[in-house]
Amino acid sequence: MKKLPSELMLKLKNLPTSPGVYLFKNSKGKFIYIGKAKNLRNRVRTYFQSSHDHSPRILHMVRQVVDLELMLTDTEMEALILEANLVHEHKPRYNVALKDDKHFPYVKVTTQEPFPKILIVRKVDKDGATYFGPYTNARGMRKTVSFLTHLFKIRTCNYIIPPVKGRKLQVCLDYHIKRCGGPCENLQSQEDYKEGIDSVLMVLSGRSKKLIDQLTQKMKSASDNMDYEEAAESRDRIEALQSVIFKQKVDVGELIDQDIIALARDGNYAVAIVMQIREGILIGRQDFQLSADVDIKDDIVLQNFLVQYYNNQPNLPEELYLPYTFPDVILFESWLKTQKGKKIKIITPQIGQKVRLVELAFRNARLLIDELLIQKQKQSERTSKMVIALKEALQLKRSPRTMVCFDISNTGETDSVGSCVFFENGQPKKKEYRHFKIKTVTGQDDFKMMQEIVSRYFNRRIEEKLELPDLIVVDGGKGQLSSTVAELKKLNLDDQPVIGLAKKLEEVFIPSISDPIVIKKTSPALMLLKRIRDEAHRFAITYNRKVRSKRTIKSALDEIKGIGPAKRQLLLNTFGSVERIKQLNADELTKLKGITKELADLILRSLT
Repeated sequence: MKKLPSELMLKLKNLPTSPGVYLFKNSKGKFIYIGKAKNLRNRVRTYFQSSHDHSPRILHMVRQVVDLELMLTDTEMEALILEANLVHEHKPRYNVALKDDKHFPYVKVTTQEPFPKILIVRKVDKDGATYFGPYTNARGMRKTVSFLTHLFKIRTCNYIIPPVKGRKLQVCLDYHIKRCGGPCENLQSQEDYKEGIDSVLMVLSGRSKKLIDQLTQKMKSASDNMDYEEAAESRDRIEALQSVIFKQKVDVGELIDQDIIALARDGNYAVAIVMQIREGILIGRQDFQLSADVDIKDDIVLQNFLVQYYNNQPNLPEELYLPYTFPDVILFESWLKTQKGKKIKIITPQIGQKVRLVELAFRNARLLIDELLIQKQKQSERTSKMVIALKEALQLKRSPRTMVCFDISNTGETDSVGSCVFFENGQPKKKEYRHFKIKTVTGQDDFKMMQEIVSRYFNRRIEEKLELPDLIVVDGGKGQLSSTVAELKKLNLDDQPVIGLAKKLEEVFIPSISDPIVIKKTSPALMLLKRIRDEAHRFAITYNRKVRSKRTIKSALDEIKGIGPAKRQLLLNTFGSVERIKQLNADELTKLKGITKELADLILRSLT
């Protein structure tokens, strides 16, 4: 065991015995592992005791630890959830983590509003709305939302209903083609609209059978009253729902809400499957890629997945079926009970139908991980060919295994930014991406801007003694390329390979050669160049929009007398955007602390 820094040794000597979360940091200040403990002193010290038989992964991790942080909690259950939230936020190298989990969409029904909408969002907020998800099959989820919106005539407009006093709304095309009841013009009552929303909620939560029973009763009642138009509408909805249910039905022998979980692994890759069964209907199958070192046991991987998944899962089952148990199963079961308000049974079936369902989920997970490995192998082979083809096309001395691409984005003479993306073996390496705010150039001069970002990037790499890329790609023609070459000469990097890629005809420019090189459009080499160029352009545009948006919001509110940074942040956090604030009235604004009636009137006058 290596000699520990004195500050770390002092912290280890004074560890508390209370429950909490510990965060290990490396020399760069990054969190590399986050864990929880019932007794922090006992748990954390075990990592640094040579008497413990640690796995190679833990030994390698401990060698990098130079500092630790602690977060105390009242209970071990609080520590369990805090650990999951911190892992989700920081994604430490040595933890099990969901890949790209921040991208999974949710369905949000704004039930806190008088006339709710159905939205697709990426984040669950505590705003009184009802959420469903996360959905890994975004395409299927969007089809479901479209189906329900049309079937139950849910509005798709952005109107605030009822409108601000004095503002008149008009029905849109959806009303005229009978896809909306027109609540914006009071053509549909809140009670009638709520009936449609309640139906949507029942379908999304797996209560389709109960809904069909209600619609059947409504159809019969309408028919008895000779309201044949309403009866026909109920009939059509029943038939539409039954056609969906027939495709989803699973023979589970009972009408209990169940989640079936399975996990498949191969090396450092893992895939978890969640089959959601509600009232005997398979309403969804979610699959998640996980990153987990090969020496982490299956039960620990399963435990980490379950905590992260159910920490952001608004639609909890009554029973949870697992392939095997895990260390903190009792603690996890207690936490689920606090979330749902009643006990959720955690079962590891041994015989019967439930075993077959778990095995079915495992076969699905195994199939997905096999497909993932095949795709990665094909991708690796394809990108290797691209790199070799690029070396030959440009007649480089060595293969461009590492490449960077620079691009400039601006809006006229303002908000000028630059981007640098990094590819390794033909694939993006996003942790090496960099963006730049232009500091030394005024006006619209792309050549000087390119010189600035190239200078800043390479000066930093030289200072930090980092390896230089095998190839520089500049988004632009002769002008941008000449500017880059001139800057590289100032840095004594005359031998650094660099090219320019012009957008119009996809021509490749090389220093000291006047005519461009034309690479075949079907060539893997040109495909790789276009991919890195387009990625640099996307990254630059995204950052430019972000900078421009911040400036626009700041100028719109900060020019109002009486609005300082704190009040501006309060307004934006509460209402989301300047456009939303414009639609409010003074009474709604005065509900915020520090906003008087006079200031509210001034805000609205200034923004309109």
